[in-house]
Amino acid sequence: MLRALAATGWHNYSIFARPDGLLVGYVEAADLTQAQEAMAATEVNGRWQAEMSRFFTGLDGRRPDEGFTLLEPIFNLDDQLAQLAPTQLVAEAELAAEAGK
Repeated sequence: MLRALAATGWHNYSIFARPDGLLVGYVEAADLTQAQEAMAATEVNGRWQAEMSRFFTGLDGRRPDEGFTLLEPIFNLDDQLAQLAPTQLVAEAELAAEAGK
């Protein structure tokens, strides 16, 4: 399963769990739809879906891998830093260095 995920374009894939059973997954892919379709075509995915489907609720007959709720990103630190002017970054670094003295 791990090799199949990587081979089909899934990167930086993590799953987080709350004590009440809520699972939240995070994945990066150049094209998520393509990565999902490629993974769905693997033999190991079919086995996983069959074994794990009993742990998923509210899917209305869909497989677990079809039950994603995609969230729209509203903030990314790296993106925000990339938009800052280089002189602003230098000034902030100097302020941070002064504060650390």
